Amino acid sequence: MANVDELLETFSGMTLLELSEFVKAFEDKFEVTAAAPVAVAAAGGAAPVEAAEEQDEFDVVIESAGDKKIQVIKVVREIVSGLGLKEAKDLVESAPKAILEKVNKEAAEAAKAKLEEAGAKITVK
Repeated sequence: MANVDELLETFSGMTLLELSEFVKAFEDKFEVTAAAPVAVAAAGGAAPVEAAEEQDEFDVVIESAGDKKIQVIKVVREIVSGLGLKEAKDLVESAPKAILEKVNKEAAEAAKAKLEEAGAKITVK
């Protein structure tokens, strides 16, 4: 296990350029591809920080209109400004389709609640 610890200590002191050169040499010598481990190794300490960040933009996606399609179309027109009846109908019928994109959490949850109340199946991504 001491060899692994020594290697990790060596890698932690290397620059990204040096790590990249090492990976290329390793791939050439052993005829392997280390694409996924390179991303993890290159990210280093940044990966946990990114995972800790909270998502602040959400997409509201209609999966299906359910039994009350007319009610869902009305709610879609209410939520998405500027849609006419035909556009809202086309949007609902083309499910799964994003209704709102890159909205804040409160707006996404409010839209989801209204659409589910009307009978639609919704996911927030």
